[in-house]
Amino acid sequence: MTAATTAGTAPEHHAGLRRRRRHHSFGFWVAMLAFLVNMGFSAVPTPLYVLYQHRDHFSTIMITVVYAVYAVGVIVSLFLGGHVSDWIGRKRVLVPALLIDVVSATIFLTEPSLPGLLVARVVNGISVGLTTATATAYLAELHQGTVKGAPAGPTRKAQVVATAANLGGIGVGPLVAGLLAQYAPQPLHLSYVVFGAALLLLAVLVAVAPETATRPDPAPPYRPQRMAVPAHARRMFFAATAAGLAAFAVFGVFNSLAPSFLAGTLHQSSHAVAGAVPFSAFAAGAVAQIAFSRAGLHLMLRVAPLLLVPGLALLAAGMWLPNLTVFVVGGVLSGAGGGLAFRGALGAAGATAPPESRAEVLAGYFLGAYIGLSVPVVGLGVATQYVAARTVMLVFVVIVAVALVLSTRMVRGAAASGSFVVTGSPSGTERAADTEQAGEADPASRTPGR
Repeated sequence: MTAATTAGTAPEHHAGLRRRRRHHSFGFWVAMLAFLVNMGFSAVPTPLYVLYQHRDHFSTIMITVVYAVYAVGVIVSLFLGGHVSDWIGRKRVLVPALLIDVVSATIFLTEPSLPGLLVARVVNGISVGLTTATATAYLAELHQGTVKGAPAGPTRKAQVVATAANLGGIGVGPLVAGLLAQYAPQPLHLSYVVFGAALLLLAVLVAVAPETATRPDPAPPYRPQRMAVPAHARRMFFAATAAGLAAFAVFGVFNSLAPSFLAGTLHQSSHAVAGAVPFSAFAAGAVAQIAFSRAGLHLMLRVAPLLLVPGLALLAAGMWLPNLTVFVVGGVLSGAGGGLAFRGALGAAGATAPPESRAEVLAGYFLGAYIGLSVPVVGLGVATQYVAARTVMLVFVVIVAVALVLSTRMVRGAAASGSFVVTGSPSGTERAADTEQAGEADPASRTPGR
């Protein structure tokens, strides 16, 4: 090759790299928006449940059932398809997942009766189960393509953005829906139109973003995601799962019964308030996770009860007084503590598994977490038919607080005994942190929303 040829190709090479980085940067922010909007759509019905209840005379039990069937869709899609983007590509999973939520929005609009609501929630859950795992891995890979010499694996920026899009998106959904329901026409239709149109547009934009996953050749045969826990790790695993279950139980209350408690016990009929209260809890959870993103899991699990227990006490006090400010402050503290408890417990559960079975262990953790998301909420709905809501809430917060304190103490005790490493060390042999970082890009290792 001549000097003239070399001089001519060097600028072209650099121009090609710049174009590639711009393309990946475009894809990164598109994927972030797609993740945020999709998670937001999963919580759009939160401030609208009261409207459905008044229109169709639903019982509180039925509201919790409509809410809880979402978890069925998430679990099914998580274990049947949450891991396949490693094999077929990120876009080939993320684009259909967004379109599935467009279908869910269409069902909400065209079939607003009880059967339609149930089907729409299950379909929404299927989309979320596919989206969270794929989008988290996709964001990490897209960010690597924007930074020259970026190391393999997820970066802190990608992790922070994924956290903000996940929990933050779940908070944005009810906030937007509550504002539209309060100040715009057609409260049971407009939110679904807005989010459905946004999801359709984002599906198109994701389709033109770069693909990042290298498809194996030959492709492995399909199999569902397995669930397995090594026998020696079960004590630690069940303690971590109990902590995750408790955290998800708190978030489940905010996205199902909180608007009913606001309207009935606190006499707050504003749909905007019904959306803002869940937003404050989920935003606090996202902020806490981001603020502690450099902290060890031991510190997260120590701080989580210090925030969550007082927060739960204030939630109950806010209903007994009744006082909206106390209730909201309790929601913020509970959300922050729940976010840290979930993230810390996730890392602790991952630390119980050897690398080759990490996905299977984390799949079991998520199953437990989603039981916490649905079963306690349905139980609360049933109990409120026979006992005053503030009494039911008091019992709930006591049970959750005790469960979280005991489970996090068991996890930290196992760490202190040397059975598992869940804290950092000067030598850098932080197994749990490595597990968590590897898990950020693992299709089974991120929370599929609420």
